[in-house]
Amino acid sequence: MFFYDLKTRLSVENKFIIETVDLKKTYKGKLHPTLNGLNLRIPYGSLFGLLAPNGAGKTTAINVICGLRKYDSGKVFIEGYDLSRDLKAIKPLLGLVPQDIALYPTLTAYENLKIFGGLYGIEKPLLEKRIDQLLELFDLSASRNSYINRFSGGMKRRVNMVAGMLHAPGILILDEPTVGVDAQSRMMILEKLIEINRAGTTILFISHYLEEAEHICTEVAFMDNGTIICQGHPGDLIDAHKPCGSLESIYLKLTGKRMRDTQ
Repeated sequence: MFFYDLKTRLSVENKFIIETVDLKKTYKGKLHPTLNGLNLRIPYGSLFGLLAPNGAGKTTAINVICGLRKYDSGKVFIEGYDLSRDLKAIKPLLGLVPQDIALYPTLTAYENLKIFGGLYGIEKPLLEKRIDQLLELFDLSASRNSYINRFSGGMKRRVNMVAGMLHAPGILILDEPTVGVDAQSRMMILEKLIEINRAGTTILFISHYLEEAEHICTEVAFMDNGTIICQGHPGDLIDAHKPCGSLESIYLKLTGKRMRDTQ
């Protein structure tokens, strides 16, 4: 598999592939900031879970990190690059898989991936190889010439992920990658994320399904009200917050409220 070959530009002293420093963002007309001094530090090579309910600011944070949203103050560093100066250098390092399915429904899986590969500027022989490898990885080879509008929700999710990985990014950002899929597809996606991470890709896994993060993540951060409220290895956090026996129970203990349904 062609997964990203982890090579850092930084000295060994700097262990964070993504770092935000006192990041702030308040939307026009809002009384309270969406990002309120966000300090997020994601280690190289981690499968990192950013866990929060809707409305906690996680989508805004991801959009800022990807250069899709302006911020009011603070700093963002990606592989040592300063987002405010080096966005052009940062973009090829990132693979963003959005929560919404970003595919053309009347085209086949293969046709969709050809289009996305062309947007990345991948040369045809290499693109063909990567399409073949990733379709095989996600058990989609037999459906490569089927139309997206005939796919199940889980199959669409998997093609969506393939589209974000074609350029072999060093950082794969997944926004709610298992929303609306059946149990079998969810388990396959989670297992493949572990495999991709072990091959060298840093993964930022955004979810409000805390049991998924507990199962696959090497490190997690709880986010609420635009800031990080707790971070660490899932097992270490559970040990440190006894008698809580899960990440979800820890989260409810720390926030004092249940998951919210609205953005």
